[in-house]
Amino acid sequence: MEKDQLINELNLLERKVKVLLGEHKSMKDEVTQLKLENDKLKSNVKIKEEQISDFQNQNKISTIVDNVVANGEDATELKQYLNEYIKEIDKCIAHLSN
Repeated sequence: MEKDQLINELNLLERKVKVLLGEHKSMKDEVTQLKLENDKLKSNVKIKEEQISDFQNQNKISTIVDNVVANGEDATELKQYLNEYIKEIDKCIAHLSN
């Protein structure tokens, strides 16, 4: 009787260990997925921060142009020149980032 009881308890313990191992694997997979998602979200945040910085710089330059130049033709020409300059700087930054 004792032997049968020990065998039953051992079988029960073995089933519980298998369940725990299955749950452990599931949790490891979930952690891996969450880490990947976290990395992706961090990358997205970095991109958005760079875009915001670019927009802020463009806004500052537009404000400077509006304040410095009173003549409409000169302002338009200066804006175009500065926009081209900004685009070239952005290309350089993108090239350096890669």
